[in-house]
Amino acid sequence: MSADRPRKDDRIAVGDCPPAVRNRGKALFLAPTKPLVQQHADFYREALDVADEEIVVFTGEVRPDDRAALWEDASIVIATPQVVENDLVGNRISLADVTHLTFDECHRASGDYAYVYIAERYHADAAEPLVTGMSASPGGDREEITTVCENLGIDQVEVMTEDDADVSEYTHDTDVQWERIDLPEPIVEIRDALNEVITDRLESLKQLGVTNTTQPDVSQKDLNRMRGELQRMMDGGDSDAYTGMSVHAEVMKLRRAVELVETQSVEALRRYFERQRNAARSSGASKASQRMVSEPKVREAMRRAESFDDLHPKFRRTRVLLAQTLGIGGGERVIVFTESRDTAEALTEFLSASFDTRRFVGQGDKEGSDGMTQKQQQETLDAFRAGEFEVLVSTSVAEEGLDVPEVDLVLFFEPVPTAIRSIQRKGRTGRQAEGSVVVLLANDTRDEAFFWISRRREKEMENELRELKGVADELTDELDDGQAGLEEFEADASDEADAGASAAPESDPAAASTSDGAQPGLTDFDSEAADGDDSETADGGADDGADEAAGDGADDSDGADAEPEDSVVATAGTDDNGTEIVIDQRELESTIARDLSTREGVTTRLETLEVGDYVLSDRVAVERKSVADFLDTLVGGDRSMFEQVKDTARAYARPVVIIEGEDLYGERNVHPNAVRGALSSLAIDFDASVLRTEDEADTADLLEVIARREQETNDREVSAHGEKGAKTLAEQQEYVVSSIADIGPVTARALLEHFDTVEGVMTAREDDLLEVSGVGQVTADRIREVVGSDYPE
Repeated sequence: MSADRPRKDDRIAVGDCPPAVRNRGKALFLAPTKPLVQQHADFYREALDVADEEIVVFTGEVRPDDRAALWEDASIVIATPQVVENDLVGNRISLADVTHLTFDECHRASGDYAYVYIAERYHADAAEPLVTGMSASPGGDREEITTVCENLGIDQVEVMTEDDADVSEYTHDTDVQWERIDLPEPIVEIRDALNEVITDRLESLKQLGVTNTTQPDVSQKDLNRMRGELQRMMDGGDSDAYTGMSVHAEVMKLRRAVELVETQSVEALRRYFERQRNAARSSGASKASQRMVSEPKVREAMRRAESFDDLHPKFRRTRVLLAQTLGIGGGERVIVFTESRDTAEALTEFLSASFDTRRFVGQGDKEGSDGMTQKQQQETLDAFRAGEFEVLVSTSVAEEGLDVPEVDLVLFFEPVPTAIRSIQRKGRTGRQAEGSVVVLLANDTRDEAFFWISRRREKEMENELRELKGVADELTDELDDGQAGLEEFEADASDEADAGASAAPESDPAAASTSDGAQPGLTDFDSEAADGDDSETADGGADDGADEAAGDGADDSDGADAEPEDSVVATAGTDDNGTEIVIDQRELESTIARDLSTREGVTTRLETLEVGDYVLSDRVAVERKSVADFLDTLVGGDRSMFEQVKDTARAYARPVVIIEGEDLYGERNVHPNAVRGALSSLAIDFDASVLRTEDEADTADLLEVIARREQETNDREVSAHGEKGAKTLAEQQEYVVSSIADIGPVTARALLEHFDTVEGVMTAREDDLLEVSGVGQVTADRIREVVGSDYPE
């Protein structure tokens, strides 16, 4: 059953239903954004004869401990996938008693998206799993649709179009029009100035042999190919490739600027330039940002943008189309979609002079703009449905699934180059009555390319779905034959163990050296030295310096669900469920936490850790760094890695640093001795064990081995140690000064050594600042600007 009204072109894929009728357990319904979750919850409470308190909503705004309690008593849980993923990794909930799992907008089930992990856990944990996947845009070809089905464990497919009786009564014709717009000369001049710089930079890349074109409208596919070629050159030790990669990054930034001025608004370009200027002034700024903002032609484009006092022609055409729909046409509601949050804000301000208009954006602080809270989003949608205002200006957060009835016009401020997003946008109209879609297209710009790409891909998807409708049974057979169950992977692992590939049982460590030649694991080596002196303090030789507590992960602007939690050292206690690993929730960006949570005998707990990324015992905490992150610390002047390790050493007697990835000495243009010096500092100055792993899977294996050795072989616990060590006065002073203009700790120390006090730095004249080693004109100007400027109201 769909928790939404039938929607135009819904295609539904249904999992295998067991013969018994299920009367117990709970249903879990997943939707990708918080507004969509709330919409489904409202519909369920209205449509079902179930007590409201048994239908619960899980988003990041509900505290984890509260979710664990609500889960036990709920009959229906409606949630964002990120929260369910967090709770599964954190061992707060179990899917064993879920009798039906629904994935709304199931086309997202690919790659590392949370749907894939949740489906895997559900099929592994539930006795009789039943899965339903729904999407109006399941994929562009048969292969994509098959991948979605396999990732969700679906083996039956039902294709429904607007011609089907179950759907046709809920759909109406939608008239799609494309409005072509010419750019005025001032905008063309800004665009051409930027394109000249792109051509110049592409000429540099051409000389390196990674491209044959210098045309500024080079495709994204070709740019991706250039980057891959540069990466191969870097791997081969070509030092010129490092410069080429920086030039490539500059081209990408310039192309974004061109896209904004061509297809969005000059206001969006102005805001983009301002962010680039700030980035170029910051500590550790990339050469690409610095080079771009100092380029004379770019500076001229910036000046032209600042002095441009007119509007992008799309703004006026938008106003005309809204007047025709809401005034002459007697319409009631219009949705305007735009890619840029900057444009959404500018459009809302512009249209509000003529219409009752509100914006609708995601929750994250993005592009220098405040997001909307979940409550604000819900209030805005409720008001729009109730007819309290006429025009909703939205970014992509409103594309998928939101039920806004009787929208008379959906206006695309620009084409989108994917069939799925285009279909989702168009699906906001033509539900209750005939609807209209207008796509604004700026001539001789990227809009045209996106238009043709989207049109071709939509046509391909329509043809593919017609074909699938005729061969649904054949596709079902294909899924039945080709789908591998989790038990097969478990069987493979079991076969490996029988062949001697794994360590001997923990109850008999000595048995690791068996007659079949199996080598001992790390847990089997002598651990007397490790257990010898428990009286050692956790200082580990780290006698000063600390970083501030890390904050919560940022909320994605369009629905990714971070949860607010207080930072802790570690809150997990011991239990009888095997080896326990405490994981910082920001590590969910990698696959390691999900991997560990699926392992036999491993219990994972998710926390916002104040120090470390993983806690493996009462004395072992791990900081994980990719090779790229590690090398960035060396070339960017950012000392945060050493501060983090210093803090970890204060709280745990055995700090461990894992450096993940290959080619530590060759990935970047960093002298090998600088790398060796950093490794030596971690080991000697901070008393940290530095270990290397090949990739995330190797890191997960190593974490499990260390945790088992600590907790099972050495009988240690995972427990809290207390608070992170307080900052010294000197550290607090360095922190205050380093935050003035993102100048970093090295320059902050130089300033304090020169002026003696924080007050002296704050009141220093520009000439005096320039006398300090490491302070140039840009840094001095920025310090004076931040310290001396009035606070904006």
